[in-house]
Amino acid sequence: MAVLVTGGARSGKSAFAEQLAMHGEMRGIYIATSHIYDEEMRERVDLHKQQRLSSDYPWDTREEPYELCELLEQLQADAMNAGTPVPAVLVDCLTLWLTNWLLRYESEANASALVTKRLDELAESVSSYAGTLILVTNEVGDGIVPEYPLGRTFRDLAGRMNQRLASVCEEVFLVTAGIPIELKSRAYRLDTRPSSLRTER
Repeated sequence: MAVLVTGGARSGKSAFAEQLAMHGEMRGIYIATSHIYDEEMRERVDLHKQQRLSSDYPWDTREEPYELCELLEQLQADAMNAGTPVPAVLVDCLTLWLTNWLLRYESEANASALVTKRLDELAESVSSYAGTLILVTNEVGDGIVPEYPLGRTFRDLAGRMNQRLASVCEEVFLVTAGIPIELKSRAYRLDTRPSSLRTER
């Protein structure tokens, strides 16, 4: 089962995703996608590690800033080869993973297309993962339009990524002020509109 957890900065989405994983699984693999660029980022990463350790939950932390699809496929293959259940996985977060790839491709003329190919691969990996998979992402399109082209490209790609993954996940949670709301079960569907309200063609 794949679950997408989204929200703004400091919305409580990561804490909720961890609680969700701990509630349903005896143990889990935590995939951290952050790339440490400076001391401030290192302090953030260390704080998250300490918080996970203090939870007394047996997290197996893997740091993978790029090859997320390959790691998910490897975890599933290892479990199947060993005859054990496919492990539950929490990925935090997809927005950083997207940033890593965009910065790697920044100098390429077709950077957006190259990142989009990675997004397609990720959606396929998520769809085929047989265990519990919880994905944390960010809502980045609710603020002002970024001033620089790279920022606008990132915003557009992040929005497309979230839509694509929401379409293949069974549940989608929006977390605001620490309050999670499940969205997918509440989604409005055009095919449920009364026939009298449908536009004739």
